Amino acid sequence: MVAIFKNSLRERQHTLIQQLANCIEELWMHSLDLNYYDVPDDLGYVEGNLESEKLVIENRCYQTTHFRKLHLELAQVGDRLDILHCVMFPRPNYDLPIFGADLVCSKAGISAAIVDLSPVNSDRSLPETYSRQMASLPQIDFSQPRALPPWGKIFSKFCLFVQPKNTQEAELFLSRVREYLAIHCQAALSTPSLSSQCKQAEILAGQRCYCTQQQQNDKTRRVLEKSLGKVWTDNYMSKMLFDCP
Repeated sequence: MVAIFKNSLRERQHTLIQQLANCIEELWMHSLDLNYYDVPDDLGYVEGNLESEKLVIENRCYQTTHFRKLHLELAQVGDRLDILHCVMFPRPNYDLPIFGADLVCSKAGISAAIVDLSPVNSDRSLPETYSRQMASLPQIDFSQPRALPPWGKIFSKFCLFVQPKNTQEAELFLSRVREYLAIHCQAALSTPSLSSQCKQAEILAGQRCYCTQQQQNDKTRRVLEKSLGKVWTDNYMSKMLFDCP
């Protein structure tokens, strides 16, 4: 078991990001047997400048028996933009989807909030235990649902992508993330290890597809390239955000 501790950037970020980051790490700590994941020295904490504003990025990563990498990234651009990004990459010998959540906040409010458990098998379907539990959750009607990007084929039919417009909707989004993550952690612990090399190869191919599609996120790439350059951005996106064996 590793110690979970607050970081300085989180305390300066939007309230919902603080709550979501705490929720994710608390569920990890109480549900999984965490070990530290070695983050490259030059990618754990990063500073840059974006149009005269300071860009700060902090990364926290762990690993477990079932997950090769649990990644929580917090980022801030000056006093105008706060970002949370989280991905849980399963080990290829476990037939598990990829948990992902992103939150983008500014002074004007929350511009984007997304959470999903994305399938990685060849038929793009979630394991039955996931589908059953997620389908049984009460429906939440948000006032401003958002359309998935063109590369969004990696997401499941349960993907929630919205722009919460008030405190109540923000709390509903936080609650749904907590429910998805709880389902995921519980299912992982009861999932047996795969012996089939063919099935493991299929899962790895699904993870590579997920990473390839995520790297097409032009908004993320543009922000990083403006501040830290194309070479650094390519390295960061392929080795930290969406790395795949």
